[in-house]
Amino acid sequence: MAVTEKAKSYDGFTDEERDAMKERAKELKATARRGSAAKKADGEAEVLAKIAELPDEERMMAERIHAIVKASAPSLSPKTWYGMPAYAKDGKIVCFFQSAGKFNARYATLGFNDPANLDDGSMWPTAYALTKLTTANEAKIAELVKQAAS
Repeated sequence: MAVTEKAKSYDGFTDEERDAMKERAKELKATARRGSAAKKADGEAEVLAKIAELPDEERMMAERIHAIVKASAPSLSPKTWYGMPAYAKDGKIVCFFQSAGKFNARYATLGFNDPANLDDGSMWPTAYALTKLTTANEAKIAELVKQAAS
């Protein structure tokens, strides 16, 4: 490296991760300002707005997952989480969709957090890579979401 070149430093977070954290901070501030009845209605609108921002292929996938979650687990409330569609029970995120494009990843992700009732012995998956949705994938997602919300 030449003396005049400036070495690029890495502070532990990518630009995409920093953007996601900023989105999460905005979400928390907005939630604190709303009443509980408004939270669910606003959450639905915010999730649909975030889905609409996704590239075509991921948007179609996220729209389909949104419909599957609503049909399979109507008790879950849609909300954004780190700028991505997520679904909560009693205010805690149960599952979420993560766009591949948001983090420059190879695939989108359907993930589940601790409140998800997916326990199966001493080890089980908590995230699934998605490159496309097939009928079989949709059936598996519906099954997982229903179990997670139980």
